Amino acid sequence: MGPGESTVGASAWATLQAEIERCVRCPLHATRQRVVVYRGSASPLVLFVGEAPGAAEDAAGRPFVGRAGQRLDRAVAALGLSAAEYGMLNLIKCRPPANRYSPIAAARCRPFLDRQLELLRPPIVVPLGRHALRAFDPSAPPISQAAGRPRRVGGTTLFPLIHPAAVRSHATRERWEHDLERFGRWLAARRWTRRPSQRI
Repeated sequence: MGPGESTVGASAWATLQAEIERCVRCPLHATRQRVVVYRGSASPLVLFVGEAPGAAEDAAGRPFVGRAGQRLDRAVAALGLSAAEYGMLNLIKCRPPANRYSPIAAARCRPFLDRQLELLRPPIVVPLGRHALRAFDPSAPPISQAAGRPRRVGGTTLFPLIHPAAVRSHATRERWEHDLERFGRWLAARRWTRRPSQRI
């Protein structure tokens, strides 16, 4: 963990990661290559949350390393976030067949997500796509309406964006870029405390 983190936190994360990697709570364990837990800072300023791993992530065991992940990495660079300031994970830790979202798997993975959030303590969560948004705010409007606008749910600050995998047309590319610009301005206008950390 980082300079400001305790060894207790590092130990708790290692325990959680091992538990996730051994998980057989839903049928997805039978078809996965690797469990996809997290990549990023031990105490991120911004946490990007997607829906589920794809083929590239299933092979690598790391979230957002495929085409959508490359688009997200470019967005992170454009936002000026350093390696110590962001993290990425998914609601579901194993790849669903044909990349179809599985509500059952999401429910079985939810305790893992909650424990990750408790340990990472991100001031800002960026849900990517409708399923991620609804996981944090079940009453949220469609992602087409919610994307690009901050919202407060309980003690969590959300800034939803469309999922980078959904950027397939000129219209969605324009929307993605527009919402990223809005997020960048919104983020720059706030004086968040930068917490020193290391990568997990």
